[in-house]
Amino acid sequence: MAAPAGYWDTVAERWVATRPQRSWRTYSDRVNTALCESWLPSEPVGRLLKTDVFDEVAAAGLLPLLRRRARQVVGIDRSLGMVRSVRDPAMALVASDVRSLPFPDGAFDRVFSNSTLDHFDSQDDIRDALRELARVLHPEGELLLTLDNLANPVVRLRNALPSSSLERLGVIPSRMAATCGPRALRGLCAEAGLEVLALGTVMHCPRAPAVAIAGILDRVGTPGACEAFLRVLAAFEPLARWPTRNLSGYFLTLRARRAR
Repeated sequence: MAAPAGYWDTVAERWVATRPQRSWRTYSDRVNTALCESWLPSEPVGRLLKTDVFDEVAAAGLLPLLRRRARQVVGIDRSLGMVRSVRDPAMALVASDVRSLPFPDGAFDRVFSNSTLDHFDSQDDIRDALRELARVLHPEGELLLTLDNLANPVVRLRNALPSSSLERLGVIPSRMAATCGPRALRGLCAEAGLEVLALGTVMHCPRAPAVAIAGILDRVGTPGACEAFLRVLAAFEPLARWPTRNLSGYFLTLRARRAR
């Protein structure tokens, strides 16, 4: 079974109370914002679904961009605590499991699912979630998805280690579970009735040392030093164009639509 909703309520309480990893969360928001900027049209789309609200609980999140690029932004999260921790009226919020969405077929013009489907226990769960996302996607709409890239050796090693220990050490912000590599993700999309339009990677910096250094700078660094470090991390992102991108990218990125 995936982590219970009560676990995510505890995660929400901890992040609201302590706001850890401030610089790292800023960097994560910038990477995801740049990804969405390249995907969303400049003219606002109709309804956009975001499949969890951890970004908006942990830091500024993606709402500054999404509210400009969509007429309505709906955020879901399995944790009621996460939902209640978001204080921005620009997002309509629903407590829901992505594997069983309370929306009609074709309800959304765009769906952004960032690091949501890598919190289940099996690839069967990922497939079920993809089927639900395909169901609520408008026939002319698009899905943008990110999830942990199992082709990255660091991710593969991390998934082989006890998740609870890594979480206590601050290496990961919350419990990790099953994920997949590029080839398996294409297969799961096909089984879920999705046509893959593009498959890539993001976040190419060495994540574990980057998180550790960002944490030190949060405690003792100046705002200028933190910003300079974030620019260093951003300098790794062009690796997404290299042949080795599947080995260096921490997250897979996938653009898809309903199969025709």
